[in-house]
Amino acid sequence: MSDADMPAAGAAPGSLRPCMEAILMVADNPVSSEQMARALDISEARADEILRGLAQSYDDEGRGFELHMTSRGWQLANRPEFENAVSAFVTDGQTARLSQAALETLAIVAYKQPITRAQITAIRGVSSDGVIRSLTVRGLIREHGEDGESHAALLVTSGLFLDKMGIRSLSELPSLAPFLPQTVSESVSAAEQERGSSV
Repeated sequence: MSDADMPAAGAAPGSLRPCMEAILMVADNPVSSEQMARALDISEARADEILRGLAQSYDDEGRGFELHMTSRGWQLANRPEFENAVSAFVTDGQTARLSQAALETLAIVAYKQPITRAQITAIRGVSSDGVIRSLTVRGLIREHGEDGESHAALLVTSGLFLDKMGIRSLSELPSLAPFLPQTVSESVSAAEQERGSSV
């Protein structure tokens, strides 16, 4: 591995290519070469060169996803020719039980909404894009506005979610406080009261 493929000291472990892939996986919005360069402490020209190389390698390898340049930056996406397969997989699960990952994500959205994809990923520790897409297709969550600071889409639960839960408003969600340590429970109870008063 050459020095040119290593991020600056203290920026991130490993080579630049997997570092960039990790960033692209969790990004809510397209990532510009400038943003990538700042994150990894390299030149914008070098970041753009590596991103273009990644995009070309995905094309050459015939991957099911692609890295393409949008008006706002680079973004990973499913290849259009595989859209039917992806749609069939997602919609086929609508009649099945929710997976553990889906339940975790739905609970996070329910109790922390409005919330961005990146915030969900930070809480779960793994990329949640696929789970979020599945919950959206099922009609349990939806996008509602954007974060004022990052401009990322905000996710909230839907009316269908309330129907499935058998409740009329979010204030009727079961409290998490009884399942937490006392000091945390007190903070959560206060937060839940505040959330309920704003619903």
